[in-house]
Amino acid sequence: MGVLDMFSLDGKVAIVTGASSGLGVAFAQSLAEAGADVVLGARRVERLAQTRELVESTGRRALAVATDVADPDSCRNLVEAAMLEFGHVDVLVNNAGIGTAVPATRESTEEFRAVIDVNLNGAYWMAQACGRVMQHGSSIVNISSVLGLTTAGLPQAAYTASKAALIGLTRDLAQQWTGRKGIRVNAIAPGFFASEMTEQFQPGYLDLMMTRVVAGRMGDARELAATLVWLVSEAGGYVTGQTIVVDGGVSIT
Repeated sequence: MGVLDMFSLDGKVAIVTGASSGLGVAFAQSLAEAGADVVLGARRVERLAQTRELVESTGRRALAVATDVADPDSCRNLVEAAMLEFGHVDVLVNNAGIGTAVPATRESTEEFRAVIDVNLNGAYWMAQACGRVMQHGSSIVNISSVLGLTTAGLPQAAYTASKAALIGLTRDLAQQWTGRKGIRVNAIAPGFFASEMTEQFQPGYLDLMMTRVVAGRMGDARELAATLVWLVSEAGGYVTGQTIVVDGGVSIT
């Protein structure tokens, strides 16, 4: 086997949550290009049609399932649908996420809980459901954020707390499952990449943040997706419990 062969996902089945837009679309397309069939989960199931077309254009199969990761039953239903369609699940990408920017003294109970329910609890429910059916050699990647490691000038207590907690969750699941079940669990902490979340920022905010980015630019979603493919493939087979920071250097400034 040559080194590039180690990046192949031929014969694998991957689940991607939050696959209806932004980074989730790039993740799904790249996993398919690497050889995986892809199960697409999102609340806005009608918006999964385009992602499904991108996956199928690579010659791989796709399954779209309406999913609310904040609901444990919905997570279990997504995994059951994947098992019924493909017979196995090898990769989980916990990408579904929401964000808010609310001063801490003004943030309502409902606002804070909504972010935690999706970003943290949803990742756990999905990992739990997949952990029950995954076989040795499988891989889970939690999409955290550089804001789980640093701050970026906005009042984002719920979001940053959820993303920091994902890093802790990643470590614990890795130590529980890697040796006993052969399931590697890692996290990716992206910096600034174009997404629905960045579209909500106030004008001028991203320009200001670029002064902290050593690379001097926003990231390309394909760069992040390439990191994902490495992590879930045999090429990343000795990596577990880690948080891979892909941020152009913002976390070192």
